[in-house]
Amino acid sequence: MNVRDTIKGSSTTVEIDISQRPASFPSDVEPAIATSSLNDVDPFNLRHGLQTEDQLSEIRNRKKSKGVLKYHSHQNKLINSLLKPMQDHIQDAKVEEDNNRIPVKIAVYASLVANVGLCILQLYAAITSGSLSLLATGIDAVFDMGSNVVLFWIHQKSKKLDVNKWPVGGARLENIGNIVYGFLLRMGAVNLVVMVESVRDIVTHNPDSSTNDFHLPSIIAVAAALSVKFLLFLYCTSLRKRSSQVYVLWEDHRNDIFLNGFGLLMSAGGSKLVWWLDPTGALVIGVGILLTWGRTVHREFQLLAGKSAPREFLQLLTYNTATFSDDIQQVDTVRAYHSGPDYFVEIDIVMKSDTPLGKAHDVSQALQDLIENLPRVERCFVHVDHETTHAPEHRKAI
Repeated sequence: MNVRDTIKGSSTTVEIDISQRPASFPSDVEPAIATSSLNDVDPFNLRHGLQTEDQLSEIRNRKKSKGVLKYHSHQNKLINSLLKPMQDHIQDAKVEEDNNRIPVKIAVYASLVANVGLCILQLYAAITSGSLSLLATGIDAVFDMGSNVVLFWIHQKSKKLDVNKWPVGGARLENIGNIVYGFLLRMGAVNLVVMVESVRDIVTHNPDSSTNDFHLPSIIAVAAALSVKFLLFLYCTSLRKRSSQVYVLWEDHRNDIFLNGFGLLMSAGGSKLVWWLDPTGALVIGVGILLTWGRTVHREFQLLAGKSAPREFLQLLTYNTATFSDDIQQVDTVRAYHSGPDYFVEIDIVMKSDTPLGKAHDVSQALQDLIENLPRVERCFVHVDHETTHAPEHRKAI
């Protein structure tokens, strides 16, 4: 199997024979230097697969070429990413982290302060109006504030854990906090209270009253909260893929835009059109909270359970391992999976059986150090073998 077939595949277990790879540097060159040299000369001729702008323009002008254009654009992006030296990936990630540090802090603290103020504002609206829809948004605002405080505390706590008691660090605390908070509080307490009260109001409502009382200050208060949430949502949108903490905040702001907007409309509708719109709106908001936080909890469970890394990341690891050093004869297995928000990476490489122990250690250690410097990689384990005919590593016998 050649490396190009592997890079285009989706499997995490591969066997690549690179013994016929063009020699572009002597085997005694340091592996870190060798990586840069190999990427410069493109040992597997991946650049031949790149489409020029003229070729892409020609494809774009064809009829029904959307799928073909998308494929070639994706391939161009993939090839350029593979040929980019690992040191450049690491440096770009460090620059991006430095550039995002202050904006991420602004997003976290602004959301925390805003949710405290909006909690008071929406509770006032819910209490003074007596609207079940606004009560649902008010209770949700209370838990918004609570979730921000809990996430902030967990984020700070994860940085201070004793490594002797918690050798893997505290990154998973954020996932555990999201699951416990979302499942027990947001999906449980809020929905039960709001949905039960909504059903009770629909069943026991006085038939002589066709509409509810209209309370303008409450409508204005919720509208103001909706505007603030929308501004926070816009600010967090550009940062959501750069920080797991901001992603949770962005998701929460997005959900609140729906909840507050829908609650506002249904409360006003219950006052001006027909009474049952208000309790029905509260019931729908409860179901909305159940679905959105159910999705969040499901995603957090996937990260803790070891969901595989994206295929593009596996391809990057495979190519750079195959081109890391001439002492690496084959790449047997490449795995990357979540262990919390970041990845654990397992790589099995093959060297000649007569390779000195010192050299085998130095090459594998250099590869491990390089990969662990990549963004979102928590740990990397490199296993060295002398053949590929054995059963897969690290598998328990059944």
